[in-house]
Amino acid sequence: MSTKDMFSTKFDPQHGNAVSVAPGVMRVTCGNTGPFTFQGTNSYILGEDVLAVIDPGPEDEAHLETLLQAIGGRNVSHIVITHTHIDHSPLAANLKGRTGAKIVGAAPHFAARELHLGEINALDASADRNYKPDDILNDGQRVHGIGWTLEAIATPGHTANHLSFALTDTGIVFTGDHIMAWATSIVAPPDGSMSQYMASLDKMLARDDRIYFPGHGGPVNNPKQFVRGLKTHRKMRERAILERLSKGDETIPEMVRQIYRNTDPRLHGAAGLSVFAQLEALVDKGLVSCDGDPSLEKRFKLIESID
Repeated sequence: MSTKDMFSTKFDPQHGNAVSVAPGVMRVTCGNTGPFTFQGTNSYILGEDVLAVIDPGPEDEAHLETLLQAIGGRNVSHIVITHTHIDHSPLAANLKGRTGAKIVGAAPHFAARELHLGEINALDASADRNYKPDDILNDGQRVHGIGWTLEAIATPGHTANHLSFALTDTGIVFTGDHIMAWATSIVAPPDGSMSQYMASLDKMLARDDRIYFPGHGGPVNNPKQFVRGLKTHRKMRERAILERLSKGDETIPEMVRQIYRNTDPRLHGAAGLSVFAQLEALVDKGLVSCDGDPSLEKRFKLIESID
């Protein structure tokens, strides 16, 4: 699979309806469409008699009512959170109030590193700082219901607290925003870390899963091949950055204009954050230099030849 052809935007969200995607698994897609959320946030409902809801989504009354209709008065034991962005976790508190379920999963929002002096968190508004879990799940910990068990897989990178969840004995993994069929995940310091993201891809590649259900868009039906493609895609971006540096580009806007010249300009801000994440990793590797701590406004220079 070439990186050009690996992503798929074929997806029917069926807003306002619960869609069966696997035995005992329903998907409800919120109507919060946009350049970063695609066709909206996917919430998943697991089980038959006692249910779990994965990523209830943003504060959206219509989405809450669709979830409650799909639940149909059945007991909800757990609300499971992959990470604390405002399109994934804020509705948890409201849904807990309506169902009595426990909120479990990701830790409260935190950054992969502290802000450098004078640095501004460009995605600060995207963090759900009101999120309060009843139980935090760490890597390998499980949560059980009648007929289902979810196992937490620590997959930091998109955010420092990101978890994926394997539905045991099915080959199904709910990957949140870590791996999606329609696009690569945004990795933006200080909340995100490219080094952690790549390590999390390696972790998923070592598994033998059958299908991924992501937080946005349709499923990934060939996980190993797709993850290999994601790694290749990121390595190509890294090489493109090194090539721009070798040609004299020193600032992130200069690099974005060239590397992402065929990308929707509305996404150039996010692209700049991704370039920053990769530059931060390249500085850590000793391939690129920066005057002081890396930041979006700094100038970067190549240390080693890329020949």
